Amino acid sequence: MASSPKQPDGMTKTDTIGIDEPNKLHGYASAPGVIDEVTRVVDHKAERRLCRKFDFRLLPILAIMYLFNALDKGNLGNAKTDGMTKDLNFKPNEYNLLLSIFFVPFVVFAPPFSMLGKKFSPARVLPILMFSFGSFTILSSAAHNFGGMFALRWFLGMSEAAFFPLVIYYLTTFYRRGELARRLAVFYAASNIANAFSGLIAFGVFQIKGSSLPNWRYLFIIEGGVTVLFAVFAFIYLPRSAAEAKFLSEEEKALAFHRIQVDSSAVVNEKFRFREAIAIFKHPTTYVFLCIEICLGVPLQGVALFMPQIVGGLGYSTVKTNLYTVAPNVSGAVMLLVLAFTSDWVKLRSPFIVLGFLLTFSGFMIYASIDDVPNNLQVAYFATFMMTWGTSAPSVLLSTWYNNNIAHEGRRVLLTSIGVPLANLMGLVSSNLFREQDAPKYMPALISVAAFGAAGACLAACLGFYMWMDNKRRDRRDGVTIQARDIPTERLRDGPSSPEFRWFL
Repeated sequence: MASSPKQPDGMTKTDTIGIDEPNKLHGYASAPGVIDEVTRVVDHKAERRLCRKFDFRLLPILAIMYLFNALDKGNLGNAKTDGMTKDLNFKPNEYNLLLSIFFVPFVVFAPPFSMLGKKFSPARVLPILMFSFGSFTILSSAAHNFGGMFALRWFLGMSEAAFFPLVIYYLTTFYRRGELARRLAVFYAASNIANAFSGLIAFGVFQIKGSSLPNWRYLFIIEGGVTVLFAVFAFIYLPRSAAEAKFLSEEEKALAFHRIQVDSSAVVNEKFRFREAIAIFKHPTTYVFLCIEICLGVPLQGVALFMPQIVGGLGYSTVKTNLYTVAPNVSGAVMLLVLAFTSDWVKLRSPFIVLGFLLTFSGFMIYASIDDVPNNLQVAYFATFMMTWGTSAPSVLLSTWYNNNIAHEGRRVLLTSIGVPLANLMGLVSSNLFREQDAPKYMPALISVAAFGAAGACLAACLGFYMWMDNKRRDRRDGVTIQARDIPTERLRDGPSSPEFRWFL
């Protein structure tokens, strides 16, 4: 490797290109023979200013959007505690069927809707999806039988299918690989806050007295109505890309392009081509990632859908049950942020994913091992905290992990649009594990969910070890030690088949 290769306009690799020289950024990324500095040549202060703008302008809006997404998806459990199933004359196991049907369109429509999002920009498709699922939530308040609610849950699943995959892809067009986890964590923490907030909203709405309508109908009206209003605002506010962001100067737009070109995408804003995107399935690691998503999905959906029922097993009243779900979900959001920020700081994903799975396994096994729950309330309640700790972090870090290792934008959005819904599809498993005849302890469900957590930990550990070994092999072959973050993604379009490729662990 040359010690001081020349860059545009006679610069050496030790020079720093400032934000006041954007014309020099475009020629710099692919300088031959430059590895150590090529992805870190811009002014760090300028980058921090740019990231702060993205953080303040994009993350709060996306987090609120996802908060409403989680509210509208998960409010069925709160409505059930207020007597929805009795008011609609549900037969045995029809509630579980209602939970299950949501995940069929959720998985089927995620890839095509994600491709539409890639073509027309997530900034336009995401608010449209949000407007749709908000509208179906409002209509749920008018359902008068199981059939009506069943149909609405189908359309709700359709409209929410591509939401999370598109947000992940959208953020990869603004942030470097090593910056992504903590931003996704802030965004995804909205889901935990939503689960907590859902309990608070339900607690407040269920205090309404003297109404001619059951209170669970008001829950759907309030949450759906606010969702629809915010969707209109998001459609107007979100920029289609950094190049079209009105809050950036021309110099900042050039810097934003450079950052993504060298440390996120092989080709920025690349046109989606299905034949190229589907090549992601030629890599064996793709199937391991999908298997980990399956192992993640069962505990993730089990906690999201049945936390009120698990906490209800402690023997509290309906009102207190909804209130006592708040603290575990808030603590889950905090743990998610801690693990994600630490992961970005050390530039590692797999160890923290394994840790999350182990926390999940421990939480469910502790709860299952308690024979007399009412007499061991403190330990049982602490176990519910561990459940949320272990389901939140892996969901964000796993998506970040395989997005960090895919430079091709089309392959990235395709794998995300399959992997994330696949994890959510495991709601079909979770919703049939927590059977009414097993209440209030749900022992078979607790053990099954713990087993999925253990399997996920093993798969993530094995995949991380394989990547580490493969990186060492490539270093020995090339006679030089190279880290994944030091190679510009512009040269990694072909993935592991590229000689320069290194796995982002």
